[in-house]
Amino acid sequence: MNRDNNSVWVRSVLRNGAASRGHTKLRLRFEVLLCVLFGISNLWADQPKPNEYQVEAVYLLNFAKFVEWPATALPPESTFNICVLGQYPFGAALERTIAGESIDGHKVLVQRISRPQDATGCRILFISLSEETRLPEILKILYKSSVLTVSNVPKFSQQGGMIQFVMEANKVRFEVNLSSAERAGLTLSSELLKVATSVTRNGQIGN
Repeated sequence: MNRDNNSVWVRSVLRNGAASRGHTKLRLRFEVLLCVLFGISNLWADQPKPNEYQVEAVYLLNFAKFVEWPATALPPESTFNICVLGQYPFGAALERTIAGESIDGHKVLVQRISRPQDATGCRILFISLSEETRLPEILKILYKSSVLTVSNVPKFSQQGGMIQFVMEANKVRFEVNLSSAERAGLTLSSELLKVATSVTRNGQIGN
């Protein structure tokens, strides 16, 4: 399996998990997340290692499976939109990862937006590094909106972002600001919190 097929493999496992029920379904999905967290390159020994954004693309889909949104955020017949604000860093990785996926019956789509005001229809918003200088403004605009904010901008979680990607030992990890998520009405699974490198309660926005 080459690195272009990483997301295909993950989607296959997730579909197998979706076919089972209860604890088994959650366990299979959680095992996929653990594989990503602790280095999916270990699964292929002599195969090329996936790059940072390929791994982050898989994370974004998995976050959707471990977060609960208010019912009003996902009305019937709506799509589950994973949005990217600013410069798009994923290449084809994110579209390949979400192809054919659904969250609780809502088809998953990728949207690229240029203004935080356009994020009202997003359930997950990845804020690109290109937006670092205007991050305080972005987070204030999104304050209390039912959007899971994710970024690899340095100190993102300290400034009020919800999930920040960080690199540790050349692997992608993530930090969680639980206060920001709860303020937006989002419920993060305890299984997700267990594998975060840190879980903080920083109520400040844009500092």
